[in-house]
Amino acid sequence: MASSLEACIAAVRAKAPQAAPKVGIILGSGLGAFADALQDATAISYSELPNFPQSSVVGHAGRLVLGKLGGESIVAMQGRVHFYEGYTPQEVAFPARVLCKLGIKALVVTNAAGGINTAFQAGDLMAITDHLNLAGYNPLTGKNDDSLGPRFPDMSTAYDPKLLRLLEKSAVESKVPLRKGVYACLSGPSYETPAEIRMLRTLGADAVGMSTVPEVIAAAHMGVKVAGISCITNLAAGISKTALSHEEVGETAEKSRGIFQRLLERFLPEVARS
Repeated sequence: MASSLEACIAAVRAKAPQAAPKVGIILGSGLGAFADALQDATAISYSELPNFPQSSVVGHAGRLVLGKLGGESIVAMQGRVHFYEGYTPQEVAFPARVLCKLGIKALVVTNAAGGINTAFQAGDLMAITDHLNLAGYNPLTGKNDDSLGPRFPDMSTAYDPKLLRLLEKSAVESKVPLRKGVYACLSGPSYETPAEIRMLRTLGADAVGMSTVPEVIAAAHMGVKVAGISCITNLAAGISKTALSHEEVGETAEKSRGIFQRLLERFLPEVARS
């Protein structure tokens, strides 16, 4: 894997030779527009990067954007790939590894998620405090690459407590209401059944989605700190009074764009300076 990563990194450096990002962010379904706020930006299509998987899902633009926010260097992924698209767990985690190899000090993962906690409403933002990997796969399966990280990485603080406190502080300062909770990852692409949502609630999940966890595991493997934010774009099956759809996810994410951008504009530069 190391050689594949180096080839991809070399391609990024060739297109953005001056870029030295301090923070990386992965933008989930309907949230990619945030990258348009970066200044002095260089945008690179995933198709231009060797070994970089291509997103096939609506709402994922498929571009790597390197630029400035609040005077700090940021790299953003406009969209991600998923296991349900037919990629291997290792391929799903590969883009996160590219961000880490670019030298970032912290990775911020975002996603659109279904709300399980009955106190949540569509449009809420939730800081991820921990996760449940119920997807049935792990990107570290197979031979370990010792140059990237240990065979058995610790996940006790996969979501860094210091970054969580900084995220909460940024939310207060930017006047953005912020929930906290546990994110459950299932493989998809079908949405969960009401029985599965009852199971997840019993297990302690507050939100559910089909992404994020492989990227967090890869970052933890490489020793990079992580913060996570879910945009609650719909209420989960058995809670919602309407049928679930990807269109609803995109529509709600768009409505939450203002508060999402306001929070990140405060939070990301603070992470870079911390």
